[in-house]
Amino acid sequence: MESSSSSSKVSLKLLIDTNTERVLFAEASKEFIDFLFNLFRLPLGTVTRILAKDGMVGSLGKLYGSIEKLSDDYMKNPEQDKDILLKPSAPVISGYLLHASDDKNATTNSGASNLYMCAKRCSNVVTYAINTRCPSCGNGMAHPARFVGSNKNTTLVEEGGFVKGVVTYIVMDDLEVCPMSTISAITMMSKFHVKDITSLQEKVVELGMEEGIKLLKASLQCKNVLTSVFLKNMTI
Repeated sequence: MESSSSSSKVSLKLLIDTNTERVLFAEASKEFIDFLFNLFRLPLGTVTRILAKDGMVGSLGKLYGSIEKLSDDYMKNPEQDKDILLKPSAPVISGYLLHASDDKNATTNSGASNLYMCAKRCSNVVTYAINTRCPSCGNGMAHPARFVGSNKNTTLVEEGGFVKGVVTYIVMDDLEVCPMSTISAITMMSKFHVKDITSLQEKVVELGMEEGIKLLKASLQCKNVLTSVFLKNMTI
Protein backbone atom coordinates (compact mmCIF):
# COMPACT_ATOMS: atom_id res chain seq x y z
CA MET A 1 0.00 0.00 0.00
CA GLU A 2 1.28 3.45 -0.88
CA SER A 3 0.29 6.87 0.34
CA SER A 4 -1.87 8.74 -2.10
CA SER A 5 -1.08 12.20 -3.34
CA SER A 6 -3.33 13.56 -0.63
CA SER A 7 -1.88 13.31 2.87
CA SER A 8 -5.39 12.62 4.20
CA LYS A 9 -5.75 9.38 2.24
CA VAL A 10 -3.92 6.08 1.95
CA SER A 11 -4.28 3.38 -0.67
CA LEU A 12 -5.07 -0.26 -0.03
CA LYS A 13 -4.58 -3.20 -2.42
CA LEU A 14 -7.43 -5.70 -2.23
CA LEU A 15 -7.34 -9.28 -3.46
CA ILE A 16 -10.91 -10.04 -4.56
CA ASP A 17 -12.51 -13.36 -5.42
CA THR A 18 -14.94 -12.34 -8.15
CA ASN A 19 -16.77 -15.68 -8.01
CA THR A 20 -17.82 -15.24 -4.39
CA GLU A 21 -17.70 -11.40 -4.49
CA ARG A 22 -15.63 -11.07 -1.36
CA VAL A 23 -12.31 -9.60 -0.31
CA LEU A 24 -9.90 -12.39 0.58
CA PHE A 25 -7.35 -10.05 2.11
CA ALA A 26 -5.66 -6.72 1.59
CA GLU A 27 -2.03 -5.70 1.31
CA ALA A 28 -1.39 -2.80 3.63
CA SER A 29 1.55 -0.79 4.86
CA LYS A 30 2.20 1.17 8.00
CA GLU A 31 -0.36 3.96 7.52
CA PHE A 32 -3.37 1.67 7.36
CA ILE A 33 -2.21 -0.59 10.21
CA ASP A 34 -1.61 2.46 12.40
CA PHE A 35 -5.14 3.62 11.58
CA LEU A 36 -6.61 0.27 12.61
CA PHE A 37 -4.62 0.07 15.83
CA ASN A 38 -5.49 3.66 16.68
CA LEU A 39 -9.21 2.75 16.79
CA PHE A 40 -8.60 1.20 20.21
CA ARG A 41 -7.60 4.60 21.57
CA LEU A 42 -10.94 6.21 20.77
CA PRO A 43 -13.20 6.74 23.81
CA LEU A 44 -16.66 5.17 23.55
CA GLY A 45 -18.35 8.58 23.53
CA THR A 46 -16.17 9.66 20.63
CA VAL A 47 -16.97 6.51 18.64
CA THR A 48 -20.69 7.09 19.16
CA ARG A 49 -20.40 10.70 17.99
CA ILE A 50 -18.30 9.82 14.94
CA LEU A 51 -20.78 7.19 13.78
CA ALA A 52 -23.79 9.45 14.44
CA LYS A 53 -25.96 8.15 17.25
CA ASP A 54 -28.89 7.23 14.97
CA GLY A 55 -26.67 4.86 13.02
CA MET A 56 -25.37 2.96 16.04
CA VAL A 57 -26.20 -0.70 16.49
CA GLY A 58 -27.67 -1.48 19.90
CA SER A 59 -28.64 1.08 22.52
CA LEU A 60 -25.59 3.34 22.81
CA GLY A 61 -27.10 5.85 20.39
CA LYS A 62 -30.18 6.19 22.59
CA LEU A 63 -28.03 6.62 25.68
CA TYR A 64 -25.94 9.28 23.94
CA GLY A 65 -29.11 11.13 22.91
CA SER A 66 -30.46 10.97 26.45
CA ILE A 67 -27.38 12.72 27.79
CA GLU A 68 -27.71 15.40 25.12
CA LYS A 69 -31.36 16.05 25.98
CA LEU A 70 -31.07 15.84 29.76
CA SER A 71 -31.73 19.21 31.37
CA ASP A 72 -28.79 20.92 33.07
CA ASP A 73 -30.97 20.99 36.21
CA TYR A 74 -30.17 17.31 36.70
CA MET A 75 -26.43 17.58 36.15
CA LYS A 76 -24.11 18.11 39.10
CA ASN A 77 -21.72 20.23 37.01
CA PRO A 78 -23.64 21.25 33.86
CA GLU A 79 -20.78 23.45 32.60
CA GLN A 80 -18.47 20.51 32.13
CA ASP A 81 -20.09 17.10 32.61
CA LYS A 82 -21.87 16.90 29.26
CA ASP A 83 -18.71 17.77 27.34
CA ILE A 84 -16.72 15.21 29.35
CA LEU A 85 -19.27 12.52 28.48
CA LEU A 86 -20.17 13.46 24.92
CA LYS A 87 -16.88 14.96 23.72
CA PRO A 88 -14.13 13.15 25.65
CA SER A 89 -10.54 14.01 24.89
CA ALA A 90 -8.76 11.32 22.94
CA PRO A 91 -5.03 10.82 22.21
CA VAL A 92 -5.48 10.66 18.44
CA ILE A 93 -2.55 11.21 16.12
CA SER A 94 -3.01 13.51 13.17
CA GLY A 95 -3.19 11.83 9.78
CA TYR A 96 -5.08 8.79 11.07
CA LEU A 97 -8.19 9.63 9.03
CA LEU A 98 -10.58 10.00 11.97
CA HIS A 99 -10.57 13.18 14.05
CA ALA A 100 -11.78 12.13 17.47
CA SER A 101 -12.82 15.54 18.68
CA ASP A 102 -13.31 19.05 17.43
CA ASP A 103 -13.56 20.66 20.86
CA LYS A 104 -10.90 22.82 22.41
CA ASN A 105 -10.00 20.23 25.02
CA ALA A 106 -8.96 17.62 22.46
CA THR A 107 -5.54 16.07 22.59
CA THR A 108 -2.91 17.84 20.55
CA ASN A 109 -0.75 16.20 17.92
CA SER A 110 2.10 16.00 20.38
CA GLY A 111 0.13 13.46 22.37
CA ALA A 112 -0.15 15.55 25.57
CA SER A 113 -3.62 16.58 26.73
CA ASN A 114 -4.21 20.12 27.96
CA LEU A 115 -4.20 20.46 31.73
CA TYR A 116 -5.71 23.41 33.61
CA MET A 117 -5.40 24.70 37.15
CA CYS A 118 -6.82 27.49 39.27
CA ALA A 119 -5.28 30.88 38.47
CA LYS A 120 -4.88 31.53 42.21
CA ARG A 121 -3.06 28.22 42.60
CA CYS A 122 -4.91 27.70 45.86
CA SER A 123 -4.90 23.91 45.56
CA ASN A 124 -2.59 21.39 43.98
CA VAL A 125 -5.13 19.99 41.55
CA VAL A 126 -5.40 20.01 37.75
CA THR A 127 -8.14 19.10 35.28
CA TYR A 128 -8.54 18.20 31.61
CA ALA A 129 -11.88 20.08 31.42
CA ILE A 130 -11.36 23.84 31.26
CA ASN A 131 -13.43 25.95 33.71
CA THR A 132 -13.95 23.08 36.13
CA ARG A 133 -14.74 24.64 39.52
CA CYS A 134 -11.76 24.79 41.85
CA PRO A 135 -12.53 22.69 44.96
CA SER A 136 -10.98 25.38 47.20
CA CYS A 137 -12.18 28.76 45.88
CA GLY A 138 -14.91 27.78 43.42
CA ASN A 139 -13.42 29.73 40.51
CA GLY A 140 -13.12 28.21 37.07
CA MET A 141 -9.85 26.32 36.47
CA ALA A 142 -8.72 27.86 33.18
CA HIS A 143 -5.03 28.55 33.77
CA PRO A 144 -2.94 26.24 31.54
CA ALA A 145 -0.66 23.98 33.53
CA ARG A 146 2.83 23.43 32.22
CA PHE A 147 3.47 19.86 31.10
CA VAL A 148 7.07 18.63 31.30
CA GLY A 149 8.78 15.33 30.62
CA SER A 150 7.29 12.53 28.56
CA ASN A 151 5.54 9.22 28.92
CA LYS A 152 5.22 6.06 26.86
CA ASN A 153 2.20 7.38 24.97
CA THR A 154 3.87 10.59 23.84
CA THR A 155 7.01 8.69 22.85
CA LEU A 156 4.87 6.38 20.75
CA VAL A 157 3.33 9.33 18.94
CA GLU A 158 6.64 11.10 18.36
CA GLU A 159 8.10 7.96 16.82
CA GLY A 160 5.27 7.97 14.30
CA GLY A 161 2.60 5.42 15.12
CA PHE A 162 2.67 1.82 16.24
CA VAL A 163 4.23 -0.45 13.61
CA LYS A 164 7.38 -0.36 11.53
CA GLY A 165 7.15 1.05 8.03
CA VAL A 166 9.50 -1.36 6.25
CA VAL A 167 7.03 -4.24 6.41
CA THR A 168 4.03 -5.04 4.21
CA TYR A 169 1.10 -6.41 6.18
CA ILE A 170 -1.84 -8.62 5.32
CA VAL A 171 -5.24 -7.54 6.61
CA MET A 172 -7.95 -10.18 6.52
CA ASP A 173 -11.59 -9.42 5.75
CA ASP A 174 -12.30 -9.56 9.51
CA LEU A 175 -9.35 -7.18 10.18
CA GLU A 176 -6.95 -9.83 11.47
CA VAL A 177 -3.46 -8.45 10.84
CA CYS A 178 -0.18 -10.27 10.21
CA PRO A 179 3.11 -9.54 8.42
CA MET A 180 3.03 -10.56 4.77
CA SER A 181 5.22 -13.32 3.33
CA THR A 182 5.09 -15.56 0.28
CA ILE A 183 4.37 -18.56 2.46
CA SER A 184 1.48 -16.86 4.25
CA ALA A 185 -0.08 -15.78 0.94
CA ILE A 186 0.10 -19.33 -0.45
CA THR A 187 -1.31 -20.71 2.79
CA MET A 188 -4.26 -18.35 2.57
CA MET A 189 -5.06 -19.42 -0.98
CA SER A 190 -5.42 -22.93 0.38
CA LYS A 191 -7.41 -21.73 3.36
CA PHE A 192 -9.94 -19.98 1.09
CA HIS A 193 -10.17 -23.06 -1.16
CA VAL A 194 -9.43 -20.98 -4.24
CA LYS A 195 -9.39 -23.35 -7.22
CA ASP A 196 -9.85 -20.92 -10.08
CA ILE A 197 -6.95 -18.48 -10.00
CA THR A 198 -8.48 -16.52 -12.88
CA SER A 199 -11.31 -15.46 -10.57
CA LEU A 200 -8.88 -13.46 -8.46
CA GLN A 201 -8.52 -9.75 -9.12
CA GLU A 202 -6.41 -7.06 -7.50
CA LYS A 203 -7.96 -3.67 -6.96
CA VAL A 204 -6.42 -0.58 -5.37
CA VAL A 205 -8.81 1.56 -3.35
CA GLU A 206 -8.29 4.83 -1.50
CA LEU A 207 -9.14 5.18 2.15
CA GLY A 208 -10.08 8.64 3.39
CA MET A 209 -12.26 10.11 6.13
CA GLU A 210 -15.52 8.77 4.67
CA GLU A 211 -14.16 5.25 4.20
CA GLY A 212 -12.53 5.37 7.63
CA ILE A 213 -15.90 6.06 9.28
CA LYS A 214 -17.53 3.28 7.26
CA LEU A 215 -14.77 0.88 8.28
CA LEU A 216 -15.15 1.79 11.96
CA LYS A 217 -18.91 1.22 11.76
CA ALA A 218 -18.57 -2.07 9.88
CA SER A 219 -16.01 -3.35 12.39
CA LEU A 220 -18.70 -3.07 15.09
CA GLN A 221 -21.36 -4.79 12.99
CA CYS A 222 -19.86 -7.65 10.99
CA LYS A 223 -16.84 -9.86 10.33
CA ASN A 224 -16.54 -9.25 6.59
CA VAL A 225 -15.45 -5.66 7.10
CA LEU A 226 -13.38 -5.05 3.97
CA THR A 227 -16.00 -6.66 1.73
CA SER A 228 -18.75 -4.62 3.35
CA VAL A 229 -16.93 -1.31 2.94
CA PHE A 230 -15.19 -1.68 -0.41
CA LEU A 231 -17.21 -4.13 -2.51
CA LYS A 232 -20.66 -2.69 -1.96
CA ASN A 233 -21.67 -0.83 -5.13
CA MET A 234 -18.24 -1.60 -6.61
CA THR A 235 -17.93 -2.68 -10.22
CA ILE A 236 -15.67 -5.71 -10.50
